Amino acid sequence: MSLRHRFPGLADGWARFDGPAGTQVVDTAIAAVGAAMGSPTTANGGGAFPQSAGADAIIQDARSTMARFLGSGDDGAGIVFGPSMTGLTFHLTRSIAATLRPGDDVIGTQLDHDANVTPWAVACAAAGASLRLARFDVTSGRLDLDHLRSLLSDRTRWVAVTGASNAIGTRPDVAAVVEAAHSAGARVLVDAVHLAPHWPVDLKALGCDALVCSAYKWYGPHVGVMWLAPDLLESLTPAKVRPAPETGPSRWEQGTPAYEALAGVAAAGRFMLEVGVEQMAAQEEAVFAPLLAGLCKGPGVTVHGPADLSDRTPTVAFNVTGHSSAEVARHLASRRCAVWHGSYYAVEAMAALGLSDGGAVRAGVSCYTTPEDVDRLLEAVSELA
Repeated sequence: MSLRHRFPGLADGWARFDGPAGTQVVDTAIAAVGAAMGSPTTANGGGAFPQSAGADAIIQDARSTMARFLGSGDDGAGIVFGPSMTGLTFHLTRSIAATLRPGDDVIGTQLDHDANVTPWAVACAAAGASLRLARFDVTSGRLDLDHLRSLLSDRTRWVAVTGASNAIGTRPDVAAVVEAAHSAGARVLVDAVHLAPHWPVDLKALGCDALVCSAYKWYGPHVGVMWLAPDLLESLTPAKVRPAPETGPSRWEQGTPAYEALAGVAAAGRFMLEVGVEQMAAQEEAVFAPLLAGLCKGPGVTVHGPADLSDRTPTVAFNVTGHSSAEVARHLASRRCAVWHGSYYAVEAMAALGLSDGGAVRAGVSCYTTPEDVDRLLEAVSELA
């Protein structure tokens, strides 16, 4: 069943393939934000009056909903909110930097968004540690697990890995990465920004130590979400003002929470839970399959990464011979198809693919993408051949 009717932002009739950069907002999240802003709970939390208790209830609802969505099993005790995944990752790695020593190392990957690379580079530089990146196979788009394992040593303190490439869509075997890292005595942070909209996240099954994602990638407001294992939540020292709590997730949240946005986060999370991420994934794959097949056989079209549907999200990066990625994106926009172009902050992946100069076009299927949208995009691409 199409979910397009749940997204008021689609009323303009555009075919929106820009979901990997930010999805449309679901109706219930829009309503929740408005309701919170129009209610007495616009007061701050922590007060002795009932309106303040209402604000506290909003943030607890958001934490518990995120705990269910991410499968943490802790009723939100490890859930931290912030302005963005990038901001939260810098915040976390700044605290981790204080625990690193000269000669230590952190392992990242070439598949990752720069928000899971540069914060670690900054932390390592501050501590005299080293950041090393595991490569991926540029033909298959798959993370080279053997190479990652070869980089691990008794001086490895953290491994930072993506749950899914925001550029080419491939999903690394995160459980295998976690197992290898823990065997070497290292902790693991998973960037689930591009995974969470398209595949169920189960923190208990993954066994990682930290995870970050962004609500605006799964139909909610612009809010970052971070989960930390209980020992990290309390043992690391975040930068904070003195009156801020000394324990719990709120010690990591700098400043007053965006209560109205968190009401929207909770509503978006419930939408994902009620529809079911697995059901969404199946529907998205059915729409994505002809898009991928059509691009793979399109004259003059080069698809980067795998040409199959195995272990991937419904996201594809491609180029058209004789046209820059920006030219292709502008042509598609003239046909009312929204795509992204460039590197989409996947700096290392684009460099490995030889696409540092201009990048590629990226098209992503979301839960509201229709077969008619796919037909429109493929026809528009064919006009460039």
